[in-house]
Amino acid sequence: MAYLQKLTGAQPLKLRDFDPEFDAGLDKETGEEKLKKLSAELTRQQELLYAAGTHSLLLVLQGRDTSGKDGTIKTVMGPLNSLGCQVASFKVPTAEELAHDFLWRIHQQTPGKGEITIFNRSHYEDVLVVRVHKLVADKVWRARYDHINAFEKLLADAGTIILKFYLHISKDEQEQRLLEREQDATKYWKLSAGDWKERTYWNDYTRAYEDALNRCSTPHAPWFVVPANKKWFRNLAVAETIVSALRPYEKQWREKLEVIGQREKAAIEEFKHSKVTQK
Repeated sequence: MAYLQKLTGAQPLKLRDFDPEFDAGLDKETGEEKLKKLSAELTRQQELLYAAGTHSLLLVLQGRDTSGKDGTIKTVMGPLNSLGCQVASFKVPTAEELAHDFLWRIHQQTPGKGEITIFNRSHYEDVLVVRVHKLVADKVWRARYDHINAFEKLLADAGTIILKFYLHISKDEQEQRLLEREQDATKYWKLSAGDWKERTYWNDYTRAYEDALNRCSTPHAPWFVVPANKKWFRNLAVAETIVSALRPYEKQWREKLEVIGQREKAAIEEFKHSKVTQK
C-alpha cells in the first residue's frame, strides 16, 4: 500500500494537517519486516536502472534538524551498490559557490544515466534558511521557486526520476532527540548549539517549508510529506514510495536489456564461428 500522498501542487497544504506520529496502523516489527522485502526489491531495481542506462534517480531529503536524513540514507539506501549510488550533502556555500548562481553547485551533483544520487539537504535551502535568516532580499528568494521548477523540469526531461521527501517531525520529538544526543557520547559529534537556536525559528521554517512544498510540487518532481516521529515508519514509507515509483519503468528497462543481450549473444556467436572457420 502507499503510505505517503504524492503532492503535485494542485491543492495547497498546511503541515498541521499531517500527523508526524502516523504509522498506518502498523507496529515496529511488522514495519521492519516489510522494509526488508522492499530493500530486496529496491536492490533489484537499482541493477535494472544501472544496466539499462536510460534513466537516473534523484532523491531529495529535507527536514528540520534531527528529522532523520542521515538515518534514512543509511537504512533505506545503505543496501544498494555504491558503484551506482552516491550521497551529495549541501552545507554553507563556499566563496566559489557564492560567486555563481545558486543552482550551480547543485547541478554538478545530479546523477548521470544509470545512477542514483541522494541529496542530503539541497537547492531548497535557498528558499528555506536563506529566507528565514534574511540572507538575501525577498525578491531574490521569491524568484527562486520558478528557477527551481525550471531546473527540475530540465532534469526530468533528460530522464531523471525525481522524488522529494520532507521528513516531518513534531517540535516535542525534536527536543527529545536533541536531549538524547547530549546523553549519548557516540553522538557528541552531532551536537550543535545552532540546532537549539534554529528551534526559535520553528514557525518561520514552517511557513517556508509550506511555501516550498506548495510552490515546487509538480507531477514530474513531486514532494512527499513523511511522518518521521517513528524512525522505523519513516524508513518504511520512504522505501515503499521509491520502489512504487520505479516499478512502472521496469518493463522498459527489461526490454532494453533484452535487446542488449540479444545483440551481445549474436556478437559472441559470430566470434565463435570466426574462430572455428580459422582453424
